[in-house]
Amino acid sequence: MPHQNQITSLVPSDYLQALELWESSVRATHSFLTEQEIQSLKPLVHSECLLKIPLFCMRDETGGVIGFIGVDIPKIEALFIDPAWRGKGIGRKLLEYAINELQAELVDVNEQNEQALSFYQHMGFEIAHRSEVDGFGKPYPLLHLKLPG
Repeated sequence: MPHQNQITSLVPSDYLQALELWESSVRATHSFLTEQEIQSLKPLVHSECLLKIPLFCMRDETGGVIGFIGVDIPKIEALFIDPAWRGKGIGRKLLEYAINELQAELVDVNEQNEQALSFYQHMGFEIAHRSEVDGFGKPYPLLHLKLPG
């Protein structure tokens, strides 16, 4: 059983739990999305994130996934934390791992997700530029962030 503060790879047997964590995290942080949009994103998260991007996670004492990060070097493609574990340093540990171990230096944030924007800026990221639409062409502006230097 992995130690609670240890970061491990997300494995296929974790995918269902990770998808449920993604959904609960999105519901807690993406109030601008409709129920239909959340449901339409789920299969995309499975096929384009869980199956294609290297994912790393932190687990609780029972081995359950409490947060995960996906990095397609040099870009962070996903960072989701179980709402019950938000504010406990899980996101910070995963982000620091991505920066220090995986050389991550870029991340996109929905402009409406002010909590995420504030978190990344607190962690040293700066806004590089803005897109009017998200990666799926939806009218949710993206802020493209980068680490300075």
